Amino acid sequence: MEKIYDVVIIGAGPAGLSAGLYAARAKMSTLILEKSKTGGQIATTEEVANYPGSIEHASGPSLTARMVEQCKEFGAEMEKDTVVSVNFDEPIKVIQGEKNTYHARAVIAAPGASPRLLGVPGEKELTGKGVSYCATCDADFFTDFEVFVVGGGDSAVEEAMFLTKFARKVTIVHRREELRAAKSIQEKAFKNPKIDFMWNTAIKEIKGDGVVEAVTFENLVTGEITEYEAHEDDGTFGIFCFVGYLPQTDLFKGLLDMDKAGYFITDDNMKTNVPGVYAAGDCRVKSLRQVVTAVADGAIAAVQAEKYIDHTFHE
Repeated sequence: MEKIYDVVIIGAGPAGLSAGLYAARAKMSTLILEKSKTGGQIATTEEVANYPGSIEHASGPSLTARMVEQCKEFGAEMEKDTVVSVNFDEPIKVIQGEKNTYHARAVIAAPGASPRLLGVPGEKELTGKGVSYCATCDADFFTDFEVFVVGGGDSAVEEAMFLTKFARKVTIVHRREELRAAKSIQEKAFKNPKIDFMWNTAIKEIKGDGVVEAVTFENLVTGEITEYEAHEDDGTFGIFCFVGYLPQTDLFKGLLDMDKAGYFITDDNMKTNVPGVYAAGDCRVKSLRQVVTAVADGAIAAVQAEKYIDHTFHE
C-alpha cells in the first residue's frame, strides 16, 4: 500500500513552506512537492526588505533556505516532482507526479503566480537588477532615481503613483494612446507632477552589464526607435513591469473554483470548494500578493487541514 500522507503541499514558495512548517509542527505527515526552484518568486529577489524582522538584508534565497531548514527540522519531507494531474473524488486524494504517485488526506495547493513577462532581450538577465515586477518590494531601491512603469491598467498606474514617493521621476510606458485604468485613478496620475507618459510605445530591449543601463523603445505608430541611457551620475534606473500576472492553476481547472483570471476562490480559512483541499499564496483571489500574506495563508491552510483531518478521519 502506498504511503498516505496527512498533507501534501503542491508548491514550495513562501505559502507552501509556511504550510509545511505548520503542518509538520502539528505532527502531521507532510510532503512538499516542487517542480522547479524552491522559494517561488522570491528565489530571484536580491533583498527582502519588507518582510517583518528581516533587518539584516536577507535575500530571497537566504530567507527561503531558512524556511526549508525549519520545515525539515520538524519532519516535513520535500520532493522535486512535477504534478501532472490530481484526483479529489475520494476522501484520500491522489496526486500524480511525473516521477511518483502521492496520496493524502488533505491537499494544500500553493502553485503561486508569475508576472507576465515583456518577452524582450535583456529582461530575464536583468530581473532583480533594475527590472522589477513589484513596486512594494523594490521601490525603496530606486529612491531619487528615474523609473519607467510598463502598463496602463489599474495596477500599473497605482504602482506608478506609489513609486513617486521614492523616485525623482516616473514615466508610464503604454502601448495605447490612453490608459485602461479606472478614470478616478487616471485623474490622480495626470495631476501628479512626477509622472510623465510615453504613449503608443513598447520596450524592445533592455541593456546593461550587471544592472539596467539602457532601454530601447519603439513608437508603435511611427516605428521610431529611441534609446534611453541612465544618467551618468546614477548609472542605472528602474523598469517596473505591470502587464498582468499568470496564476499557475491550469492543473486544477474544472476541479477547483476560480475567478475569470484563474485565481482560486477560497474563504478566509483558505478552503476551496472541495472538502480537504486548500489554496494558499499568490494563486488565490486576494488584494495583496507579498511574502507576508503568502506565509499567513500557508499557516491558516495547515491549521484548517489539521482540523479537517481530525474531524474526517479520526472521529
